[in-house]
This record gives sequence, C-alpha cells and structure tokens, in this order.
Amino acid sequence: MGIQFGVDYYPEHWPRKRWETDAQLMQEMGVQVVRMAEFSWFKMEPAEGEFHFEWLEEAVALLDQYGIKSILGTPTAAPPAWIIEKNPEIQPVDREGKRRYFGGRHHDCQSNATYRAHIRRFVTAFARRFADNPGVIGWQIDNELGNSHADLCMCASCKMWFQRWLAGKYGTIETLNQAWGTDFWSQGYNRFQQVSPPRITAAGYNPSAVLDWKCFCSDLIVDFAKWQADLIRAICPKHFITHNFMCFDNKVNYYDLGELLDFVSNDIYPAGHWQVQPHQPEYELAASHDVIRGYKKKPFWMMEQQSGMAGWEIMGRALEPGQMAAWAMQSVAHGADAIVFFRWRTCAVGTEQYWHGILGHSGKPGRMYNEAKALTHTFAKHMEAFAGSMPNPCVAIVHNVRQHYALDIQPNHPQLHYVEQLCKYYRPFYEKKIPVDFVQELDDFSKYKLVIAPLQYLMTPELEQHYMDYVAKGGHLVLTMRTGVKDANNICMTDMELPGRLGELCGITIEEYDCLIGTTGGVLYGKKDYEIEKWCDIIQLQGASKLAEYSTGFYKQSPAITEHVYGNGVAWYVGTEPGHELMEDLVMYFVKQSEVDTLGTAADGVEMMTREDQKQIWLFVINHTNDDQVYHLHDWYTMLEGEQEGVLQPYEVQLFVKNKKSSV
Repeated sequence: MGIQFGVDYYPEHWPRKRWETDAQLMQEMGVQVVRMAEFSWFKMEPAEGEFHFEWLEEAVALLDQYGIKSILGTPTAAPPAWIIEKNPEIQPVDREGKRRYFGGRHHDCQSNATYRAHIRRFVTAFARRFADNPGVIGWQIDNELGNSHADLCMCASCKMWFQRWLAGKYGTIETLNQAWGTDFWSQGYNRFQQVSPPRITAAGYNPSAVLDWKCFCSDLIVDFAKWQADLIRAICPKHFITHNFMCFDNKVNYYDLGELLDFVSNDIYPAGHWQVQPHQPEYELAASHDVIRGYKKKPFWMMEQQSGMAGWEIMGRALEPGQMAAWAMQSVAHGADAIVFFRWRTCAVGTEQYWHGILGHSGKPGRMYNEAKALTHTFAKHMEAFAGSMPNPCVAIVHNVRQHYALDIQPNHPQLHYVEQLCKYYRPFYEKKIPVDFVQELDDFSKYKLVIAPLQYLMTPELEQHYMDYVAKGGHLVLTMRTGVKDANNICMTDMELPGRLGELCGITIEEYDCLIGTTGGVLYGKKDYEIEKWCDIIQLQGASKLAEYSTGFYKQSPAITEHVYGNGVAWYVGTEPGHELMEDLVMYFVKQSEVDTLGTAADGVEMMTREDQKQIWLFVINHTNDDQVYHLHDWYTMLEGEQEGVLQPYEVQLFVKNKKSSV
C-alpha cells in the first residue's frame, strides 16, 4: 500500500504518556506517515558524541504498531548551543559583515568545514541507527534550504568557496574581468583572491558579480544537500530521500536540487499572515503546485500542507469549514501523491506557538481533525489508484531561476517581479480551466501547442535558436517585454536592436522603451481601450502585423502587441504588462489560435484539473468559495466522489474518471 496522507509530528514536545493517544487518533484519522526529528539535534545529541536516539526509536516503533511509517529529517537547520559554544565561527555573516546568532534557526554556514564535520558525525550515527528500522521509509535532508538565508552567508569560508567557484568557472582573472565588465568604476581584479561576496557598498553593485554570487549560493546549497544525501544513501540504500521546497523561492535553484532527490516535496501556507488576506489567490497556489511538479517532472509530496491558522508573532486568518480539504485536494489535483499536514498538534512553546495544526493546544479532536478524517477516508482509496499519474497540459510557461536572479538584481521597474509576472500570465489559463506546465527554457517544447515565455531578459544564441526552431516547426510562442536585453553574464547586448535575433522570429525591432514609473498607460485592442502597467516597448514592425496599439504616450498608435508567422508557427510579442482584463482577452486569442481546449466552464472560484496515466484520466472539480456553484464539463466523465454533477457545495471537491478508450 502506498502513502497518501500524513502529519508532521513532534513527540519530543509532549509527555511520553501522550504518544499512544496521538497514535490512536492518527490511525483513526487515516494517517499513514509522519515526518519527525528535523529540529531535534539537541534531543538526539546533547553533547558531542553522546547520542540519545532511544526516544525517537520508541516513537517510531509505537507509530509502526498503528500502521504509521516515519520519515526522519536531518536536523542540520538548527545546530544546538553546545556546537555554537565550541565553534561560534559556524554562525553566518550577513551583507553588512554582522554575525547572526543562536536563538532561532538556520544559524549556520553551509560551507564551513567545521560545521560539516559535526554534521558528518551526527548524520552518520543517525542513519546507522535507523537504517534497518522497519518503521522508517525515508529521509528529508535539512529543512527548507534557503529559507532565512536571503543575504547569508558572506563569511571568510564562503568568500574562499566563492573565489574557488569563480576560478573554476572563468579559469583566468582576465576572463572574469571581461565577463563582469570591470572597466566600469575601476572594478578590475588582479587575482581571484581580491574578489569578495557582494557585501554592502558605498553605492551600487556590479550586476554581473551579483548574478554569479547568487548562482554560487545555489550551487553551495546543492552541494550541501548532496553531501548529506550521499552520507545517507551509503548507509540506507532502501530509503528514499527528499527535501521540502518552498514553491517559487529562488535562493537555491530547485531544478538542480531536485536532481539529487528521489522526489521533491513542498511546503505551502495559503493563509499565512504574510499572504494577501484573507488568503493567497487559488491561481497562485495552483501555479506553485505546477512549478513543483515541473522541478523533477514527476509527482511530488506535500510535506507541509496548512491545516490551521498560521503565524509566529502575528497570525493569519482562520480556515473556513472545508477550506483545508479543498486546498489539500488542489495539491493532489496538480500532482501531489501524498499530503502531509503541518502540524499534528499546535505547539505550546517556542516561536511557533500560534502555528496551528490538526489538533489545538489542548490536544482534543475538533473541527480540523474531523475535516481531515473525512478527507482521508474519502479520497485515500482513489489516490492509491492514480498514484504516479501526471497532469498532461498542452500549454507551458517558461520558468528559469537565472532570469529570476537577474530581475531581482535589476527589476527595471520597482514593482516588476519575475514570479508575479509568470502568475499574471498563468491566471487566465487557470480561470478558463486550461491546465499548464512550467518548463525550463531549453526543455523539449514539442508536446505543447502554446508556450508562454515571459521576461526572457538573459539571452544566449542557444536559447534564441531553441525558440526559433519551436515556432518554425509549428509551435505557438508568446514572448514579452524585456526579452533579449542581456547576455548570460548579465551584460547588455550591443550587437543588435532589441530583441536581438528574436526580432527575426517576431518580425520586429525595438529601438526605444518607456518605464511607466508612477503611472499607467493604455492599449487599444480590438475596439476597446485597456489599461497597461510598468513598461512600454516602442515597437517597429519588420514583417509582423499589429494586434494592439498604444493609446497613450508620445508613441501613441505605435504597435504594443504583434503577431508574426514564422515557418509553420506563430510568434506573438507583448511589449507591455497587460492589466488583468487585457491579459484575459489576449490569452483567449492565443488559445483560440493555438487550438487549445478547455476542460469546462464555471465561475472563477471553481477549479478544474486532470491527472492521467496510460489508461485513464481523472478530473478534479474544486469549489474554492463558500457559496454553491454550478459548472459544465466539456467531456464525458464518470463521477467517483461528489453530491451532484454540475453543482458544487461550498468548498466541495468532486472527482471524476474517464477511460481513454471511451468515445468523446
């Protein structure tokens, strides 16, 4: 039997006499797996070389008696105080040269050799102790790698690692000087040892240097994770290894990190206090699931699925009845094979006292427990049937971490954010019930009828040719503003007008542009005037046709959006950021021209998504509102779960199936 539902469990926070009550309640709820110990280093090693795994073995054995398996987390995100006392130099240094200290988490430098020696000792002992434990099925490396590390670490150890990384990449300091354009502001170097991390300066930064620093930080984190994974794999070859990602977070390149894992996992908190209240929009949640699926192109686990009000010092909104189940099944619909709720019981101590779980502080089952129990008992059997199946969209959006880095460094407009831009293009597809994949720039696009490639800011000859080949062979491609601006080293192109060679693909050139800082603009599309934001490329036609024109600015009546037939396909260029209304109408035009089908029709609060294997297609219809909703499917399916086809109760999830051999 596979794993479908679980919880994150912290038995060390509660008296031993409570553990069996927890195990009984978990079994009744339908829990099949727990994640434990990812922050329990001190509990397991209170002094160097003094290991106390007995309490964890007891918890694992007790849970196993109730049919619940365990995933163990390496607790390397929170080294204990005795390590800090012995080796204070392992604490990270920020961009201002200030040390960050013990008392929270992530108070460690991942390049530090002394810290790695502590990890090797502990993780080796940890893995050996549980290698043959029948209750353990896998490992989570560390916890949310990259979280809390925005400008960390810039210590002497990281400086040395960075210098070695640069030497490996460039070979000679002369090559680095050329790649970084160090003639500007007299920033040239005589040797790699002169190069430092991008600490706070008197004024400005070299964008090429900062891009390399961001790429180095990612490579360091991947190396840190692989180093741990290799230790565990050598001792526990029968166990899987995963790590809990954080959606679109970009401190580490998740595509690279995913390569060393058996499958990727994710953490998601739609109603955290930092979200747009009362909760993050469902289309952004859906996009987050889709990009997680894209990191390894296979089903994933949801290692932390929100199950209650979330917050540290400040709390977010309470979840409405049924909302937790709807969000959990949204994760499943987009490719999650297992849902692990965070957390089992709300903690009474420490920073996360108000990060609520399935059980409240009292430990008594209540509304969230009953909802989770109903969910697991309803859907576990179906999830076992379609485990391993995947969504199969014919639309893709290009996502690239280096583009994200470059636009973080120089956003061009203060409100231009890379992921927000991806989600703005994603939203109309989601609302029109059209599934989407996220792909990397050089992936094979041949299966997709339509590819959207926003903000292709960094460009290479290889990527230019990839886009041109896709369209020439019959593909439909959307490129947008700020395409082809810089080379791979984050230096502006000078050989051609924008968008470089892709001007041939799009049938345009761009000699000027306008940053709409502090204002908005207008575009005339069809017979309607729409609002636009942030940017205007001033386009000259070189064979393309004009789809829309600017209605404001000194470039009024010049092209804003263009269409160009290239080979057997079509390339569109969107020279601005459309407002939501224009974006919606444009996407529907692209969909029609690309002959992309929708799954059905319904109000914006109703989601439709499919997963499929070689024989069957499963369709999920989810009501994300607290009102009754109606919908219509564009194909025939058999209902597996639901009250009434075509009608949804508040937060209801309906599940359908269709045999691929069935006639349409």
